[in-house]
Amino acid sequence: MENLLLFIIILFISFLIILYSNFHRRRRGSCSFTGHGKLPSGNLGWPVIGESLEFISSALTDRPESFMDKRRRLYGKVFKSHIFGTPFVVSTDAEVSKIVLQSDAKSFVPSYPKSLTELMGKSSILLINGGLQRRIHGLIGAFFKSNHLKAQITRDMQTYVRRSMENWKEDHPIFIQDETKNIAFQVLVKALISLDPGEEMEFLKKQFQGFISGLMSLPINIPGTQLYRSLQAKKKMGKLIQKIIQSKRDGIGGGSNLPKDVIDVLLMNNGSDQTLTDELIADNMIDMMIPGEDSVPVLMTLAVKYLSDCPAALKQLTEENMKLKEHKAQLGEPLTWSDYLSLPFTQTVITETLRMGNIIIGVMRKAMKDIEIKGYLIPKGWCFFAYFRSVHLDETNYDWPYQFNPWRWQEKDIISSCSFTPFGGGQRLCPGLDLARLEASIFLHHFVTQFRWVAEEDTVVNFPTVRMKRRMPIWVKRKEEN
Repeated sequence: MENLLLFIIILFISFLIILYSNFHRRRRGSCSFTGHGKLPSGNLGWPVIGESLEFISSALTDRPESFMDKRRRLYGKVFKSHIFGTPFVVSTDAEVSKIVLQSDAKSFVPSYPKSLTELMGKSSILLINGGLQRRIHGLIGAFFKSNHLKAQITRDMQTYVRRSMENWKEDHPIFIQDETKNIAFQVLVKALISLDPGEEMEFLKKQFQGFISGLMSLPINIPGTQLYRSLQAKKKMGKLIQKIIQSKRDGIGGGSNLPKDVIDVLLMNNGSDQTLTDELIADNMIDMMIPGEDSVPVLMTLAVKYLSDCPAALKQLTEENMKLKEHKAQLGEPLTWSDYLSLPFTQTVITETLRMGNIIIGVMRKAMKDIEIKGYLIPKGWCFFAYFRSVHLDETNYDWPYQFNPWRWQEKDIISSCSFTPFGGGQRLCPGLDLARLEASIFLHHFVTQFRWVAEEDTVVNFPTVRMKRRMPIWVKRKEEN
């Protein structure tokens, strides 16, 4: 904790100098609006510092939403604040957030910390806008939803889960967070660039660890800094991926028309009007590896934690999965992706884990012009923060919101509700949401049908990213096969 606090203090001080000159200009920008909307109530805090210190102190607790909830009680669900040198309009109103997320680049564009934008690069799908973003997002989204890829993901996930679990020992703790990271990363890399386990995979994993270490680093790119080391790691990964891309380009036309991975999808649909360079494709493949290291493994890890703390849910989920396993064994058939996703209670467990875990706490957008939404003014140049966590844990949306209750989803319509947005929304809705559910379903099926376990005490850390403090250690005991 002390090291993290020191890191945050250093990060904050570095931002003060860089952002001071922009502070007063941005404040004055709110005065130019000529419409009828009003700037939301709130407090911009101290000069330059704003409310950053209180935001950070809340983020380091087990209730990081307390910063937002306190202001929501004072000012309403939409309010103004000032964090890290930037004025914000913060929304804990699901409808307002939905409108912003569905807006196009003429109104709002993504806003991220400087270190992250440096690492991602200008061609990242997270940062590009307009027709190119819609084209790449659409191609990848369609591929991720295809039955062909779901079948491939199922085969790969089953293989990697089996290999991992075969090595679990009953006299040693198993760190679920580590195990799921290893599994999910390999599955995603296979879907992105068709790379199998081996020397190149190990090289990629090593460089990727160096790359993501810079996502929340000081925005200083000089030799010796973390950002510089992370950029060097990204270059090494880029060279490997560009070599794979070139080999695919050389083989275009000589194989199947069915894409094997995301690179194939982008190469097969590379129109002459907007040519996708090898560098652009490689950079986006690296960026899209992040869910394999972060969000998908955390989803699986948190599901294990919540099930460990809720015996009734674990019992029902185990019975459902054992019934499926025995049924498929009697038929002599392997499990398919549709089998895993057909388990109703397993899906409610995953949904409830997403609601409580808030792996993505929210998204930020920058207003490209003065915008009025439901009577609220969002001035040009200000950031809009759609804070999902407060919505997911709002007692007006969910009874007993801090209680893990997967049964609540047996009655609630999650498709039409804008109060459930674990994967974002609008044009930038995460294209891998179906695959995240599939991977979690496969992992949980094999886990609960093969093992009993006892979990050690562990806590959820929410800042700067969601993770388990002790990597979720458990002690397993294999079930006897009938």
